[in-house]
Amino acid sequence: MDLLWALLTLPYAPVRGLTAVVGVVAREAEARQRNPVNVRRELEELDATAAAGDLTQEERDRAEQRVLDRLTGGVSRPREPSRPARRPPAREGGVRDDRRRRPGRAA
Repeated sequence: MDLLWALLTLPYAPVRGLTAVVGVVAREAEARQRNPVNVRRELEELDATAAAGDLTQEERDRAEQRVLDRLTGGVSRPREPSRPARRPPAREGGVRDDRRRRPGRAA
């Protein structure tokens, strides 16, 4: 049966081969992109460019954040000032009652 299956799927061999090659290339590109040595080199280049006056501080910070996000796999979001979470007011005795009571049930 394996021989028959191999013969029937033989026309799809180039597609399977191409898929395998693309997978290998993608893994290698991701490994190089996240390599700490490459990240350090890019950060040093940013520092040198900023020291030469070719970048403003804001541009340098944005570029640095992009490089670090790529290293950590995170997505940068603009920082918002932190504010405390809003909670319902406490009831008598300091206990909150967030549950809704059903009619006809004793509390």
